[in-house]
Amino acid sequence: MALTVWQERRARGTSDNRQPHERGLRLSSAVAGVLHDDELPIDTGLVRALVDRAMPGDLDLSVRRLDSSGSSNALFRLGENLLIRLPRQPGGSATIAKEARWVPVLGPSLPVQVPEVVRVFEPDCGYPERWSVVRWIEGEHPDVVTPETSADPRRERLASDLADVVHALRLAEVPDEALSDPDLRWYRGEPLATMDAVTKQNIERCRALGDFALDLDAAERLWEEAMRLPGTKDRPAPRWYHGDLAAENLLTQDGRLTAVLDFGSLSIGDPAVDLAVAWEVLDAPAREIFRRKLGVGEATWLRGRAWALSITLMIWYYWTTMPLRRSSRLAIGRNVLADAGYNA
Repeated sequence: MALTVWQERRARGTSDNRQPHERGLRLSSAVAGVLHDDELPIDTGLVRALVDRAMPGDLDLSVRRLDSSGSSNALFRLGENLLIRLPRQPGGSATIAKEARWVPVLGPSLPVQVPEVVRVFEPDCGYPERWSVVRWIEGEHPDVVTPETSADPRRERLASDLADVVHALRLAEVPDEALSDPDLRWYRGEPLATMDAVTKQNIERCRALGDFALDLDAAERLWEEAMRLPGTKDRPAPRWYHGDLAAENLLTQDGRLTAVLDFGSLSIGDPAVDLAVAWEVLDAPAREIFRRKLGVGEATWLRGRAWALSITLMIWYYWTTMPLRRSSRLAIGRNVLADAGYNA
């Protein structure tokens, strides 16, 4: 199945959802100015006006923009206990509504905290999208690893915790309402083969950068190998998947996973993409624990690795505007190549 125009924009990174936190991995220096051609103007004055009109009981709470914002939502602290999320692009209301509808359904079945959606508000003050207020969750983002990172037993605990989250999502019931909801269908739950053309295009886009710090010839060979994997064109029975399990969307305390953030990419389909996090935050021994605890077969595991590679190659879109994301994506790519036996 070919990617729709909207899906292709997502595949290249245009609306790749993120909800970084103020503590831990800080993305303040990772977001440099406007990210999208159709970006909505959002500043503290607008948010103050929205809050004052929609939440008159909270006029005394301070509004301050986080040092960071994701590529999909601008983030603002409201007092000490709340977080405001505003879509950065037209059409972002759909993911705000999706989170409000489905996170309360899935959250109780997950073994970690998830953002509690306090309320969703309608467009106002000239801002054209719905926006949400969620509870603030404390924690630290896990470190992004590289092939040179030393193995650490603490990552084995993280691996086990991540496996519990992925397993819980896969076991969660998919009701008829979810099966018929078009907002729960996303390109990352489609067969891996649907990413072939756009991944090859992204390889060429990365080559055009000139200074792409990854062996793109090796990446291309590995991708071609992935296209020959069993199940690459198959559509398994749809299961829940997060769609954006990444360091930016994980919180830890004392080495244990305590929260998963940003369910804007939550969807149903093939959940293999949720394996990609293993090549971002887990060293090789921890990665094996993650795989063993989930009990996934070789072909599924390698499809997850291919998803990690494909997502890496989308970074050309943010090459100059999100340097920390660029760094993390390159680390993922190097981990994938090293895992496949290439010189990273």
